[in-house]
Amino acid sequence: MSLTSATPPQTRRNKIVVTGATGFVGSHALMALWQGLRGQPVQVVAACRDKSRLPIGYAGEVAEGDLLDPAYRRTLVEHADVVIHAAAWTSLYGHKKQSNTLFREPSIALLDEAVKAGVNRFVMVSSTAAAPPSSAAAANAPGNAPAFWPHLGNVVAVEDAMRKYADAGRAMITLRLGLFTGERYSLGLLPVLVPRMKSHLVPWVSGGKTPMPLIAGEDIGAAVLQATTTKGLEGYQGFNILGADIPTVREVISFLASEYNLPKPWFSVPFPMAHVFAATMEAVSKVTPWDPFITRSIIYLMRDFHVSNEKAQQVLGYAPTVPWQDAVRRQMAEMKVRQSSPMAMAKPLPY
Repeated sequence: MSLTSATPPQTRRNKIVVTGATGFVGSHALMALWQGLRGQPVQVVAACRDKSRLPIGYAGEVAEGDLLDPAYRRTLVEHADVVIHAAAWTSLYGHKKQSNTLFREPSIALLDEAVKAGVNRFVMVSSTAAAPPSSAAAANAPGNAPAFWPHLGNVVAVEDAMRKYADAGRAMITLRLGLFTGERYSLGLLPVLVPRMKSHLVPWVSGGKTPMPLIAGEDIGAAVLQATTTKGLEGYQGFNILGADIPTVREVISFLASEYNLPKPWFSVPFPMAHVFAATMEAVSKVTPWDPFITRSIIYLMRDFHVSNEKAQQVLGYAPTVPWQDAVRRQMAEMKVRQSSPMAMAKPLPY
């Protein structure tokens, strides 16, 4: 599928739109672009619902609105050269209808409008878990999310839509990110895991031997900047984006225990047993007013996806710099202020 540009070349501007500009990924991407391209003839636009939540220091253009609004989507991409799609409504279990309505449908509609408007580069935030562990190392490999995690399935659906639009004159880029850490955090593994560790009921899964590919917000911002500015990219391009070092689950939990006096797990269970336990917790949560203690998605994220930064380093020049320990410390400091109770496993509804 290929559409020609609806905007005459002579009227185009160097406009870069960042959706979800107040979220974790979007805010770090926005600031990396704003600071990294300062002084160049580039117009960075922060797309968000509430401009009061934009990161401190951003002084560029703002397009306030809702991606559920077709008119807003059309206006947003008009004359744009690059769209960074970091907006997402996410959930770690269930909530298929909400994910469809609030993420998949507006994301694909935005992609359609971007192509009609002649956008040259569309960059979408994805996850290293979008492809099965057997094929995730090849970031261009088609995704295949497990059926028990509807939101990840919708991420894969957007990736697939991007593949249909990719051609020699247009770059469709997915950044499959590791697990988020750092300031301005949103829904993520650590905010969900840490309060549950205090219960003494969180076990090691497979002895905690598998990797936990953490990545700091600043490194995500650097990757977005490079995906935006690297010349010669065309067609569909996928990149795994991770931190400088990849610790194991055991190393991360041991670090949290050492620095924050959190209890280590008392026992270990294999992946199949952990999966069954999580499925039971999800089933029980359907008749209780609270979230499940643990979900199958969390168990899934603890598997070894065999991913690395190799392609991103070779093609984009990506070189992460933030030690995972520093990013965790900053996130824990923010959690101490912001998080008085366990984080919900689904983002609040926008209305």
